[in-house]
Amino acid sequence: MVYAFLGRGYNVVATSRSISQAGFALSANLALVDGDIGQVATAEKLAQAAVTTFGAIDHLVNVAGVFWTKPFIEYSADDFHAFVSTNLEAFLFITQQAVKQMLRQGTGGSVTTITAALADNPVADVHASVAMMTKGGLNTVTRSLALEYARNSIRFNAVAPGEVDTPLHKETPKDNMRARSPMGAIVEVKDIADAVVYLTEARYVTGEVLHVDGGAHVGRW
Repeated sequence: MVYAFLGRGYNVVATSRSISQAGFALSANLALVDGDIGQVATAEKLAQAAVTTFGAIDHLVNVAGVFWTKPFIEYSADDFHAFVSTNLEAFLFITQQAVKQMLRQGTGGSVTTITAALADNPVADVHASVAMMTKGGLNTVTRSLALEYARNSIRFNAVAPGEVDTPLHKETPKDNMRARSPMGAIVEVKDIADAVVYLTEARYVTGEVLHVDGGAHVGRW
């Protein structure tokens, strides 16, 4: 995602718990902030870094997320709190900071959030019910905020991936991943980045949940 936006000439503030160790080359167009995005202090540092370094916040991409599966009755309180911290509180804290700054600037902007196709199309043998409580919430808040801030020209959209070829699925057989897609193909990281870039630049698209899952969200196949 960082490389996609840098390649299009954007100034980027990137974060993760150890983003400074991720191997990014030093650049006048890139600022790195280490921190847990589920903490208010990290969101404040990010917003301050964007305004101090680049003078504005025009777009926000909420990428951070955690995911694992268990039968519903086996999820613990710690599991639930981890999902809420990274998937929901992270969205809340940084999006509030970004929207406040966009309102000060008065020139609009956009927020694009990564959710999940499973939130709309559960699969019987993928026991992701508690994780999807949070991802479904992100879809809902995206649509609500799209209307709340439409007159301020601040757009809210989401990208809902299916199974993507990332380290999360390093142990998943490729044939199994292909079987989860009606197109019989494996989604790559670039496909998700391309969708996010599109929504960031689509001036009149708001309240959209764009599925990048080979059609899995449509139903059974």
